[in-house]
Amino acid sequence: MRIGVQMAAIEKIRNIGIMAHIDAGKTTTTERILYYTGKSHRIGEVDDGEATMDWMKQEQERGITITSASTTCFWRGYQINIIDTPGHVDFTAEVERALRVLDGAIVIFSAVEGVESQSETVWHQADKYEIPRVAYINKMDRIGADFYRVLREIEEKLGVVPLPLNIPMGREGEFKGVIDILEMKELRWKEEDLGNTVEKSEIEAAREKEAEKWRENLLDHLGNISDSIMEAYLEGEEIKRNDLLEAIRRGTLERHFIPVFCGASLRNIGVQPILDAVIDYLPSPTEAKPITGHHLYKKNEVDIECSKEGPPLALVFKIQHSREAGAMCYIRVYSGVIKNGSSVYNINKKKKERINRLLRMHANRYTKEEAIEAGDIAVAIGMKFTQTGDTIGSEKYPVLLESMKFPEPVISVAIEPKTLSERDKLYDALRILEREDPTFTVKENEETGQLIVSGMGELHLDVLVTRIMEEYRVEAKVGKPQVSYRETITKVVEYREKYHRMIGGKENAADILLRVQPRERGSGNLFDSIVDKEKLPRELVEAVKRGVENSFNSGIVYGYPVIDTEVTLVDANYNQSTSTVFAYEAAGAIGFDEACRLAEPVLLEPIMSVEVMCPKEFVGEVIGNLTSRGGEVINIESKPAVELIYARVPLANMFGYSTALRSSTQGRGTFSMVFSHFEVKEGGFE
Repeated sequence: MRIGVQMAAIEKIRNIGIMAHIDAGKTTTTERILYYTGKSHRIGEVDDGEATMDWMKQEQERGITITSASTTCFWRGYQINIIDTPGHVDFTAEVERALRVLDGAIVIFSAVEGVESQSETVWHQADKYEIPRVAYINKMDRIGADFYRVLREIEEKLGVVPLPLNIPMGREGEFKGVIDILEMKELRWKEEDLGNTVEKSEIEAAREKEAEKWRENLLDHLGNISDSIMEAYLEGEEIKRNDLLEAIRRGTLERHFIPVFCGASLRNIGVQPILDAVIDYLPSPTEAKPITGHHLYKKNEVDIECSKEGPPLALVFKIQHSREAGAMCYIRVYSGVIKNGSSVYNINKKKKERINRLLRMHANRYTKEEAIEAGDIAVAIGMKFTQTGDTIGSEKYPVLLESMKFPEPVISVAIEPKTLSERDKLYDALRILEREDPTFTVKENEETGQLIVSGMGELHLDVLVTRIMEEYRVEAKVGKPQVSYRETITKVVEYREKYHRMIGGKENAADILLRVQPRERGSGNLFDSIVDKEKLPRELVEAVKRGVENSFNSGIVYGYPVIDTEVTLVDANYNQSTSTVFAYEAAGAIGFDEACRLAEPVLLEPIMSVEVMCPKEFVGEVIGNLTSRGGEVINIESKPAVELIYARVPLANMFGYSTALRSSTQGRGTFSMVFSHFEVKEGGFE
């Protein structure tokens, strides 16, 4: 069946993401979903480097997901748009932009490791967007698997109520299948046809008591949602299956609880019930939390109704470059219809764009579409100016959908072409990658002329630099990773800047009084003016603002970006004949620089939250190593076979840690690291 032929009604669409910690089996589960829905005719394995959704060369070589791949499949007559997101913390931006356009999610946990750090991160990211979820506890066949321990961890660490809808029959090597608590049947998957056939049977006597206990638990929770279920339960009457499904759906959408399933994806056990759960419990675009837009001119908030009759409105949530097609803009349509070959209006850039082709993606393959309606996800080809986070629609309805906010890059490397002829190729590659990835920034050092690229971590930069060399065939020299510090001020200072220059025989003058003061850590920069518009025209206030805001990126002492600083234009003098926009912009930049130098500037370094998993016998050595790196151990958590050590360590001291951890744990330790906060660096500007 060609996807282009079939267009599902909005109520029959599910936009879902698959999220998890690295190595929880996310891509493996996605491969089974594609196989059972008939989207692929064979199962691609991550370990063989043949996973359908991990199509990038580096994903196959490293065995991890780097980009959020998109695909469409069909189950029970419903259209499921799946976005498979990365599990590694360095690719948080990919998760963030996928969550922005999803209506529901499957969160996968490993039955062995349980709720890990990145599981918590993506969970809280999903909380921010109020996304309903179902949970799947994978790897039930592995040594150390414990379904009930993971249930407790979901409750304790994530602060939600897990509601098991199936429970395991056995564990580790004895794992045979699951008990469906809704139907009270045992489910087994046939090995001969790769789990395509699910056999149902009555619950064996030895397992009846456990099944009854969880059935009671289910009815207890559903009774709080549905009065009819509560009455039928108390009176001992049979409860209709549809009533149960309806109550579970309501509880999931309102996030009273999280339906939980279990299985072993690698052994093809337990995947079809998750597909049923996506249809039965996760929302269609019309049931999802309504999206709010901001009218560009009326300045009021507008509720966007998910209807194909409305004005066209879509969010560009990802850009990927293709050699053949150019920029591929992934769009989620929230209202109206966007047609192939049509002209659209980029509301952020206030520019018209043309959509040459509309595609429905299947990882790196596609089918062509004539139109994409509200509630659907597709790729638009042909837009030249559009960036991630932009809203496209029509000039008649200039409503901005909330743009996405991404974390600041914390690690940098210098990169330069090996020959002068490679310079243009390098610049082109960097421009493409910067447009694709909002957490990747490129900056030229004004003093040395060096190109500095920054990202979220060593792996993130390594992947991008490898892409520059292999994908774009640029011969370049790369420096060692450097920490991307920040600068800020520690006291309040007022400074008057009197600017005067003769340019081309014309006098340019400005006289302003700026106040700079520190803000709370993490609150960002702010510019404000308390000068009356009669005293200084609006365009000159805007010029001062531009000068100041451009200087935020130029630093105070070492040239690192300035953060958490408030600048107020307190006073200004205006002369109609000599006051120019140029003079006030320059005065803003110079005045800001001078004021900050007097305000006792300090250097801030990034502190990372580090989670180390290692066997018990190596705990002492691991803690000693973290302490020697200036780390502070926050907590130690015991798991059945390993210890989890939580610490905070300055990023500058974490370079080369993976090698040190391998040698001190005989190769059995693993760690993950995510940015926590900025802290004043000891020794300051040394």
